[in-house]
Amino acid sequence: MICGLGYSGTAVARAALAAGMQVSATSRDPGGARPPDGIAMVGFDAAGAALAHATHVLATAPPGEDGDPVLLRYNAVFRDSAALRWAGYLSTTGVYGDRGGEWVDEETPVHPRAERGRRRVAAEQQWASLGGHIAVDLFRVAGIYGPGRSVLDDIRSGKSRRVIKPGHAFGRIHRDDIAGAVLAAMGQAHGPCVRVLHLADDKPEESAVVIEEAARLLGMPAPPAIAYADAVGSMGEMARSFWADNRKVSSKLTQERLGYRWRYPDYRSGLAGILAEERVEGAAQ
Repeated sequence: MICGLGYSGTAVARAALAAGMQVSATSRDPGGARPPDGIAMVGFDAAGAALAHATHVLATAPPGEDGDPVLLRYNAVFRDSAALRWAGYLSTTGVYGDRGGEWVDEETPVHPRAERGRRRVAAEQQWASLGGHIAVDLFRVAGIYGPGRSVLDDIRSGKSRRVIKPGHAFGRIHRDDIAGAVLAAMGQAHGPCVRVLHLADDKPEESAVVIEEAARLLGMPAPPAIAYADAVGSMGEMARSFWADNRKVSSKLTQERLGYRWRYPDYRSGLAGILAEERVEGAAQ
């Protein structure tokens, strides 16, 4: 059962279907949802029975002011379930806050500065409280990208800005590697526990450098450079929060724990993979 069938959740659902699993997903508007073929949609407010029979649950929805929306509604269902063996929660590497460009790993204590990060930490703690009787994996996810959601699309649309902030390098994770890591975690047989897992590629890089590579692959000029000091005034709250924090995230231990190596270990292979997929899809149309 996937609680929140968004960009990442849909990728996990498709991978789970391909692996032969029976997959359901919740939606606030199940009648208006357009899930991939084979996925049963359940209204979020009426998901209690389905959740009580689920063996694996993945939550992708962000927390609100009151906490994680799935646990606010169904915590008692999970605690009483005889079927549930595993729960996964897609969190964010933003829980680490600003580290002055230094590395963090799966053992690094959290230290969020922004309210969004503090809410994520609280939601993680809520999910971790289930670890006394099931396996719980907390996935701290770096910048998500993939087909239809990358700097390639931004450059094509003319909306990309090449902001220059030397030393501000950060990690990313391809949509398909999120799905691969989640399925690897689900497939491991282990008893009740709580694990922190990092979904971040092996090569953190500055945003401007990634944009330059995307433009090169497209055969287009890179957007004009703009200094961070000149760009920050026009940024929204979320963007300012992102640029204010500076850290690099190691996922070496996660890959070892899962026995899974990134299909796209850096932004170069990831962007090239997106273009290759687009060419295949274009040829098939």
